[in-house]
Amino acid sequence: MPKFEPEIFPDGAVLAAAAADAVVHQLRTGLAARGRASLVATGGRSPGPIYDRLAHTELDWAHVAVTLSDERQVDAASPNSNARLVRERLFVGPAAAARFLPLTDYAEPALRKLMPFDAVMLGMGEDGHVASLIPGSPVMAAANGPALTAESPQGFGSPPLPRISLTFAALLQSRAIFLLIAGEAKRQVIAAAAAGTDLPVRTILNQEQVPVRIFWAPDFEG
Repeated sequence: MPKFEPEIFPDGAVLAAAAADAVVHQLRTGLAARGRASLVATGGRSPGPIYDRLAHTELDWAHVAVTLSDERQVDAASPNSNARLVRERLFVGPAAAARFLPLTDYAEPALRKLMPFDAVMLGMGEDGHVASLIPGSPVMAAANGPALTAESPQGFGSPPLPRISLTFAALLQSRAIFLLIAGEAKRQVIAAAAAGTDLPVRTILNQEQVPVRIFWAPDFEG
């Protein structure tokens, strides 16, 4: 099934360059068509080098809005904050002109104004979770409903912090999804999802509404 087949890159640097190019293409297409564009950013290890490349790309960033796929309910200065990651790695250079909508500060009406998102970046855990849609978490009860965001209490995920996440309804209101993974273990998770294992990532991959590209490298270093 092609939709579950990763695009394979030799190392993290090549993956980051390809993913950054893909995101830029989506944003430029949105800007050309509508005069504005929106990006859903993600946290974790995968996106940092991609943000470094995006940050210095010449683009009409003043008309780009950025939000997050999920956020830990922590202080903005915490190393566990996804908002801190994008502030330190993305919102520098030309990209500092972009408008940021933190999930912890904005309600669903503000999110709806950004939809459909031009590009959604997602990581994935070895349990198959995307955003903070974590198997076994109470957030999964709302994940498939009509709400755009859902909250998860402390005790789930790594680190086990309280979280807020976009739901599947929100993530699939997009023009393109880019799934960023590394390592053989995560490649096997994709294979399990392709075989029918009920994992959150399968909901993203096993649908016809939004095109998804899976970017895989042996490691994100490189």
